[in-house]
Amino acid sequence: MGENNNHHHKEQKPLTYDKSNKPFSSSSSSSSSSTIPSCSFTAMIVLLIFVSYLLYSFSFISFLNPYSPSKFPNTLLVPVIRLGSGQKLEELQQTELKHVVFGIAASSDLWKHRREYVKTWWKPHGDMNGAVWLDTPVNDSVSSSSALPQIKISSDTSSFKYRYRNGHRSAIRITRIVSETVRMLNGTEAERNVRWVVMGDDDTVFFTENLVRVLRKYDHKQFYYIGAPSESHLQNLHQFSYGMAYGGGGFAISYPLAKVLEKMQDRCIERYADLYGSDDRVHACMAELGVPLTKEVGFHQMDVYGDLLGLLSVHPQVPIVSIHHLDVVEPIFPNKSRVNAVKKLMIPAKLDSASLVQQSVCYDTSRQWTMSISWGYTVQITRTYMPARMMEMPTRTFNDWHKRYDFTNVAFNTRPITYTDCQRPRVFYLSRAFSNSSSDQKTTITEYMRHDEWYPSCDWGIADPSDINQIFVYKKPNPDRWNKAPRRDCCRLVPTRKKGTMVLNVAACANDEILAYSDK
Repeated sequence: MGENNNHHHKEQKPLTYDKSNKPFSSSSSSSSSSTIPSCSFTAMIVLLIFVSYLLYSFSFISFLNPYSPSKFPNTLLVPVIRLGSGQKLEELQQTELKHVVFGIAASSDLWKHRREYVKTWWKPHGDMNGAVWLDTPVNDSVSSSSALPQIKISSDTSSFKYRYRNGHRSAIRITRIVSETVRMLNGTEAERNVRWVVMGDDDTVFFTENLVRVLRKYDHKQFYYIGAPSESHLQNLHQFSYGMAYGGGGFAISYPLAKVLEKMQDRCIERYADLYGSDDRVHACMAELGVPLTKEVGFHQMDVYGDLLGLLSVHPQVPIVSIHHLDVVEPIFPNKSRVNAVKKLMIPAKLDSASLVQQSVCYDTSRQWTMSISWGYTVQITRTYMPARMMEMPTRTFNDWHKRYDFTNVAFNTRPITYTDCQRPRVFYLSRAFSNSSSDQKTTITEYMRHDEWYPSCDWGIADPSDINQIFVYKKPNPDRWNKAPRRDCCRLVPTRKKGTMVLNVAACANDEILAYSDK
């Protein structure tokens, strides 16, 4: 064996390497020619694999693209999703207002007055779908006009038991509006487009563009029950639940869930004769179906009394969807009727609904002022530096639902209106709002006028904000703000020589921009 090995080593040719670091033999041409069949076979294998890959890729793209490349030679081959046999093009569209049906609870006794609230947000001429459900018919031409939803009369509920002491049997009628709205739609052409059923009261005002923004976050084909609990901690803790959507603030039910609810709701109601209201009966039925509340805090029950200034001036960083109990609280704007105050708020809502009552805070370091803007509603100026975490907290301009003057009865943090006489804020309410369409990019201009009221004297030696009479706020609309992570806007003081006037600019904050006071 040793000899054979020596002979083998003698016959082996040494290998050298070319510049590409690939080995090649220094053997004669006859020896090189002997390797050609092996190399050719390898090349053929590689070529076959490459051609197969090309054919597979082309057939895959052709399968995805329903259009022939020969017909569109200059068109890029972009994959196109083919609709399934039961899938419709409408289902691929994002949710719009036309996909929402409203069920509005009302009574014939109050409808003549409260229909004025509905007029402020209802879009006439068939742009919206829904019905007002009354207990008895009303005879007036206004209610049947296109400026209002169609009128429907609720079914008789006298056969249902109601045992809550000092309660109102109308709760049973109102809770069944969900089911009656579904029955109204059953088998109709309009039902094909329905994705959501939204409930509310006749004294509920909806900001419909923001409602749609919220609903777009959710898959309407799944079971969703969307709303918010009360502002009253005692209401949520004792009489009702933090897991219940309050009907006055409004709630949305995906249509597949509404259909299932309609099938079982009457039997469910019979099991809860001891409950008080309509919304807790809906909540009880949702619990039986196993569907939890999806909380969206832009729905506002407004279980408070007094002035909403403290709440609306520091709205959470979510779109405002609704306001309820407008007959209970003071008018949103002073010196206005409740209905006219709502109409006034709808003016900026049409210009930039996504930013309505969204807060921004900035400082005037030369005068040692803190400015807080609730866009489209108010601007407040406070003497001295107020940190951002404090400015985000509602002031107690309102009282809790049980009128106990106890700030622990509300379900969120609050602070006093002022800690000292010198820190009492000067409030400027919206005067007018309009759009500057002459510029290349649309800009909204809102004007705020100082609200005259008594202010205590101050010996701090800091300039008096009462020297300002009007404030102009410039802002570009931002309809896509809720498609991003929530963040408060930033405001900047704009120099002006006009006496008694302040000019502010509101815009999205820069990435590294912070709100911090500096006296340097």
